[in-house]
Amino acid sequence: MNSLEEVFNAFDGLTVLVIGDIMLDSYIWGSVDRISPEAPVPIVRVRKRDFRLGGAANVALNVQALGAKPILCALIGDDDAGNKLLDCLDQQGMSKEGIVVSKNRPTTVKTRLIASHQHVVRVDEESDQELLKDEEDQLVKQIQQLIDECDAIIFEDYDKGVISASLIDKTIVMATKKNIPTIVDPKKRNFLSYKGVTLFKPNLKELREGLKLDIDAGDEGQVEQAVEKLKQILDSGVMVTLSEHGVYIDYQSEQKKFPAHKREIADVSGAGDTVVSIAGLCVAIGMKPGLIAALSNLGGGLVCEHTGVVPINKKELLAEAIDKKFETLL
Repeated sequence: MNSLEEVFNAFDGLTVLVIGDIMLDSYIWGSVDRISPEAPVPIVRVRKRDFRLGGAANVALNVQALGAKPILCALIGDDDAGNKLLDCLDQQGMSKEGIVVSKNRPTTVKTRLIASHQHVVRVDEESDQELLKDEEDQLVKQIQQLIDECDAIIFEDYDKGVISASLIDKTIVMATKKNIPTIVDPKKRNFLSYKGVTLFKPNLKELREGLKLDIDAGDEGQVEQAVEKLKQILDSGVMVTLSEHGVYIDYQSEQKKFPAHKREIADVSGAGDTVVSIAGLCVAIGMKPGLIAALSNLGGGLVCEHTGVVPINKKELLAEAIDKKFETLL
């Protein structure tokens, strides 16, 4: 490809299977005028309430926003929140064929209360227990049925129990046989279970916890050594997001670091979802490591300028990438 426009147009023909923990993001918006006489807490006067797709479903939203077709393979509860989540998928025109309904666990709901643009509190309703065997078998069956139409697989692991070591193994075996790239946004529980994936994308906290190392993000040598150790364990490419220190990638025999872009940060929620979505699509179309890291880093920063969890704006991302002369990375 000779231009960034060609790269972004290539996203449009892709189908991505997103496997992981999906959530219903509930937002309560209001204003604070006084403190409660019952306790030293603010009284929030509610103005509106809305529901959005979160977790792995936000990865799917980002994939869709970039022009590709996402297919979610995940589990929800047989409850009101699950029905709301399915309604959200319908509203987005997103496939529900990979969704498994459980009678044994609730749909994960994260309720954020935002007053005068300030995030006041978050309330989580969830179970992080591992799936029952029949539930996992249903998910594996859905993956088997859907995998042939996919150009890439993204694992979005939030440690809520939907992804297990055995599900990871079975999926990677299927993907490897079909030459389908696998991209991972990990959490602590299964951190070292993703052996043989194409690209593994932890953040700094996850890298420290997963390897049980004290890593200074500002020390490039420490970061490089930790990533090399992780590569040897997993036999995969690695891209680490380093917050204000940018991003470092070691993939296909290339090692590159890109600094963070200065932003007015409103909310970091969902930034990792955006990063792994962009990386997944870039890997699917065979982009060079430098462009994968640079675009992902840029997109993760862009969504942080918005309050609440929002998907990337494709036109905005392309315009900034052109402005920053990312074409030199093609």
